[in-house]
Amino acid sequence: MPELPEVETIRRELEHELLGKRIRTVEVFGRRSVRRHESPEEFIAALEGKKLAYAKRRGKYLLIGLDAKNVLVVHLGMSGQLLLKPKGAKEPLEPHTHVVIGLSQGFQLRFVDPRTFGEMFVVSIERVEEEIPELAHLGFDPLETVMSWTEFGRLLMARKTMLKPLLMDQRFVAGIGNIYSDEILFAAGLRYDRSSDSLTAQEIRRLYRAMVETLTDALKHKGSSLGDEQYKDIFGDIGEFQSQHRVYGREGKLCRRCRSPIVKAKVGGRSTYYCEKCQV
Repeated sequence: MPELPEVETIRRELEHELLGKRIRTVEVFGRRSVRRHESPEEFIAALEGKKLAYAKRRGKYLLIGLDAKNVLVVHLGMSGQLLLKPKGAKEPLEPHTHVVIGLSQGFQLRFVDPRTFGEMFVVSIERVEEEIPELAHLGFDPLETVMSWTEFGRLLMARKTMLKPLLMDQRFVAGIGNIYSDEILFAAGLRYDRSSDSLTAQEIRRLYRAMVETLTDALKHKGSSLGDEQYKDIFGDIGEFQSQHRVYGREGKLCRRCRSPIVKAKVGGRSTYYCEKCQV
């Protein structure tokens, strides 16, 4: 599933390329991607004629402003892609294309989702949290929330749970998933199963710094695309941060720091990668 760096990459590209463009046409193929609407026709009517005003991110959700009252909410799910086709492009639709939004100046924005866990829907700004209750309880945003490491430490101490599940808990910190929780914990030198209330002041500082620096670096590389290349930016390009992964997906390969083999464990049904020597 795309995590914070991937979703933020897409948000920034949408903001740069699409703001101010007007929606001319909307095509929907099937109902699953617009399932919150009564019908595809309702979704189409809510979009056509609207101008794209802004692009925001809340956790792993994209909120694209349509006017003063309504937003287009996009969740990429496990495999969703938003692909921008430039003016005059006549490429055939990609397999698993579910929505095509025709924009002014001949541009197209296509929503492609092989596994169909993603979705798009239009809702009033006031009802966003009603439609997506988890947004009402999101934790802090690690790239946008200004926080001292002492405040971060206070939050850690209050939770008293294993570090990896805590980093992936959207109610604690928004946007981090399986990939970046592993990479952050390696950078901080901490095991996945350390209790959050067991960290020293120095370890708390290391973890906070590792979280911010890892996510910032991943964003500079436009996120991570794994072997299936299901994550792509709006231009159809894959991310580059996967080449920088220190532990994720590297079971049996040598640690880039100490040359010990990377180990895989299971935590809550998720694969977890770490170095037994570098992480304590």
